[in-house]
Amino acid sequence: MAEEIIREFSGRIIAYIETKPNGDKVVRAFSRKILGYYYKSRNVTTDFYGRIVAQGDCCTMLIGRE
Repeated sequence: MAEEIIREFSGRIIAYIETKPNGDKVVRAFSRKILGYYYKSRNVTTDFYGRIVAQGDCCTMLIGRE
């Protein structure tokens, strides 16, 4: 599993995106609270509650929606 760190312009960490071996992703806030998921097999991005928010990999749009 690879983890990408998302930083704002000043360098402060604001989120993490964890990529699983099958291509799925988990988006987490700085506090490690799960914000949403990307499912590669379905090609959709969902929020924490499972509602589809976008087609394709739009994980970064979940950041800041806490």
